[in-house]
Amino acid sequence: MEIAIKDVLAKIEATPIPKVNKCAIAFSGGLDSTLGIELLRRIYKVKDIVAINVDVGQGKQEIEMGKERAKQLNLTPIVIDAKDEFTEVWLKKAIWANSDYNGYPVSTSMTRQLIARIVAEKARDLGCDSILEGSTGRGNDQYRMHNVFKYFAPELEVLVPVRDFDLTRGHELELCKHWGVPVDEFIVGGDDKTMWCRSIASGAVDLNQTIPDDIWMWYVTPEKAPDKPEYIEFTFEEGVLTAVNGKKMKLAESVPLVNEVAGRNGIGLIDVFEDGIMDLKSREIYEAPAAHVILTVKRDMEGACLSKEERQFKKMVDARWAYMVYHGEWFHPLKDDLDAFIEQSQKKVFGVTKVKLYKGTITIQERNRPHTSLFYPEIRSIKSAGFDQRWCANAAKIRGLPFEILAKRNEKIKKGK
Repeated sequence: MEIAIKDVLAKIEATPIPKVNKCAIAFSGGLDSTLGIELLRRIYKVKDIVAINVDVGQGKQEIEMGKERAKQLNLTPIVIDAKDEFTEVWLKKAIWANSDYNGYPVSTSMTRQLIARIVAEKARDLGCDSILEGSTGRGNDQYRMHNVFKYFAPELEVLVPVRDFDLTRGHELELCKHWGVPVDEFIVGGDDKTMWCRSIASGAVDLNQTIPDDIWMWYVTPEKAPDKPEYIEFTFEEGVLTAVNGKKMKLAESVPLVNEVAGRNGIGLIDVFEDGIMDLKSREIYEAPAAHVILTVKRDMEGACLSKEERQFKKMVDARWAYMVYHGEWFHPLKDDLDAFIEQSQKKVFGVTKVKLYKGTITIQERNRPHTSLFYPEIRSIKSAGFDQRWCANAAKIRGLPFEILAKRNEKIKKGK
């Protein structure tokens, strides 16, 4: 459907515009934030714009693209390196919590809140009276960003022009064309990269839309993956991945390495129906080779090191943790309480695990038996004589008593007494 620029401009002109003077913008150089700069100048008529580009591990190419785009807009962005905080604090907690929201390895929902905190703090320091971000009213990020803005800078006006002017993607592109705003959107809906998970065309993927092979960064389809398996070894200490193939490294090094190895072996595609914050479903495509493999190994290791009761309870805590983070509640006090339990549980999670990666499959090949393991085959194995089975006779009778009582009641019910 052809979009008339006069109709788009009329829609904007009919919307009340708050009076602001100095605005900080969470700037990436993508369509939304680039158009946001022009809207600040033409529509909000601010006197001073502070563009803040936060590096959370989206890659050097993307950061450089943001700088170049800012230059085209006659701006010098403030670039803040948050990679270490993202990996050593936020991502570490996500791995501790086996983070999974209905098939999505929690990622963008974390980085949005980390970026929002940094932008809010910087905006206050620089005396801004407002913050602009590029969320759509159909999506989740408006809630995540708003929650954090109001937690760290409650007095600042929050501007969300795509939502507040009710702009579609087509409206945005038409405005950019009309005003001569430099944009290049190779994927409709955008492309959100972090080293943990890449979100592709969020909110814009049709039900039966085919995803072309040339869109992937790490993932190779199983048909095109090598015909020989590849092996990789992981070392965890207190629930933290500390070494890959015996080499000590931080998450900022190990995660990109695993993305490359797992991706080229056909691992990492996630294609799910996602229930957003507003309970609206969308088909979402993610690329997350490292997250898939690392969380598989980590969950298996917890199986050896945590008690049955800890595992069952932690599943509930992990699910609640992922739900809260997805819903923009990283800084909620309950989330801190969940963190405390999860961190305590990880003090016993140690181990070295070797896995085979082959054409989209992950197979655990070798597990060591760390000092914190609760796996004792010399007691449990049916091949062992280290357990006197006769001990269980009376225990079984006691455990069966409730079922005897249920049977007695059933007999009375049948007889009508």
